[in-house]
Amino acid sequence: TQPHSKSARMTTKDDSAVRDDIRLLGRLLGDVLKAYEGPAMYEAIEEIRQTSTRFRRHGDPADARPLDRLLRKVSRDATISVVRAFSYFSHLANIAEDQHLLRERRRLRAGGGVLPGSLAATFDLLAGRGITAAQVRELLAQACLMPVLTAHPTEVRRKSILDTEREIAALLRQRESPAEDADDDAQAGEERLHALVATLWRTRMLRPQKLTVHDEIANALSYWRTTFLGQLPSLYGELERRLGGAVLPALPRQPFLRLGSWIGGDRDGHPHVSTATMRAALAAQATTVFEHYLGEVHALGAELSMSALLSPPGPALQALADAGHDRSPQRADEPYRRALTG
Repeated sequence: TQPHSKSARMTTKDDSAVRDDIRLLGRLLGDVLKAYEGPAMYEAIEEIRQTSTRFRRHGDPADARPLDRLLRKVSRDATISVVRAFSYFSHLANIAEDQHLLRERRRLRAGGGVLPGSLAATFDLLAGRGITAAQVRELLAQACLMPVLTAHPTEVRRKSILDTEREIAALLRQRESPAEDADDDAQAGEERLHALVATLWRTRMLRPQKLTVHDEIANALSYWRTTFLGQLPSLYGELERRLGGAVLPALPRQPFLRLGSWIGGDRDGHPHVSTATMRAALAAQATTVFEHYLGEVHALGAELSMSALLSPPGPALQALADAGHDRSPQRADEPYRRALTG
């Protein structure tokens, strides 16, 4: 598996952190290979890795012949382990490189720099060309930008693997800012990383059966939860700050940024898509959005503990609190919580 490496695009002065992360994850993968596949398989994979690295680095035909011999000696069952080992190393290296890019973005932002491709850079560019905030607001009032999710047959990565890789990425980020008990944290973090790499190794990379349309719907909505639903409010908030007012139009007009999906509604001859499938897709989308915002309302209830004794509510808030019919004596003087309960 060829890694989609980003290293060549890095221009930072210090790449030691990404190299350290790759070495750590590579070492943990090696430990997992020894534990589950045995020392002999680990040594075989390591020999293939070192020989292929020399050939790729120097392009010497003399290195190609021993690599060819090594690969020809590998049995069919062992070939699967070799392919999985290199595939997972590619995944782990890409996680480390992604974290490095995010680290550089944070450093640039902390130093007052403007990130290429960001809204800040875009507005600087627009201002330099004499385009005003009023013109941008007018454009957005008429625009429709719709990212569309599709069920692509080449997208075979499983959600189980994606979730595990996200946790690995989060642990790598935690290693950047150790707490006072850094030694204990580092050991616990490395043990958790080892467990996650072992989980990856013991997890099927591919699904044994083709996804159904309902599986594809659920898979796509997992991306809504991890990306769009959390980020769209932040996007609109930043646009409002830069444009000096709300960019969401009054109902019944539609916002300029909307989510689209073909999944469950691709009426182009798909034998498993019907009216019932489309209704199921719409119901799943609506459920996902309502569950997200119900969770947000619940979180607000935990945050907004203000007492009417210390912060008297206005008439509109008081009416909303009364309409909630929350009879709990513990919240009798907490109008925000009573309103949110309703």
